[in-house]
Amino acid sequence: MPPCAAGLRRGELILAGVNRVRIVAGRHRGRRLNFVPGRGLRPTPDRVRETLFNWLQGEIGGARCLDLFAGSGALGVEAVSRGAGYLLAVEQNRAAAQRLRENIELLAEQAIAEVRQDDALRLLRRTPREPFDIVFLDPPFADDLLPQVTELLEANAWLGSDALVYLEQDAQHELPPLPSNWGMLKSGRAGQSAQYLLRRSNSG
Repeated sequence: MPPCAAGLRRGELILAGVNRVRIVAGRHRGRRLNFVPGRGLRPTPDRVRETLFNWLQGEIGGARCLDLFAGSGALGVEAVSRGAGYLLAVEQNRAAAQRLRENIELLAEQAIAEVRQDDALRLLRRTPREPFDIVFLDPPFADDLLPQVTELLEANAWLGSDALVYLEQDAQHELPPLPSNWGMLKSGRAGQSAQYLLRRSNSG
């Protein structure tokens, strides 16, 4: 433990800036939020989020957003800051989910942002009250969850008729088979991750 951390509890270490993400743009631009570290958690870097939301320009305002594997909450909170109409952030880790709730309260966005502590696959086996316009998928690289997740999103009515799906995965791997009615719009690469934006259509 570094000398400046002597005598601090774990929560105080986080508040001292050990694990933080910055909101890039929107009404909360520049705010820095603390998150709980965990296995496989890689907050999407600022420059990748900036590229993503440039891709989503004109789509994010008023959108219903689903952030699966939310982790630090960087993608979902950025969407809220930029005008999303509703956010459901799903995170299995209890401590990470609680910290994300606290961050949403800190931003006073409880009216439009909900955090659910749940396993993503278990959640997706149910049917949502309403479909989503934009889905963020950034699961732990080692878990190979994208094939199951994308199949369940399509099969169980989680996606609106022309929903957008953002995927991040290990850049060393090929994209898994995706539903036939998902078309590629954009792609990029940064460090060890590859990023993809896809559009769903009703025909499949």
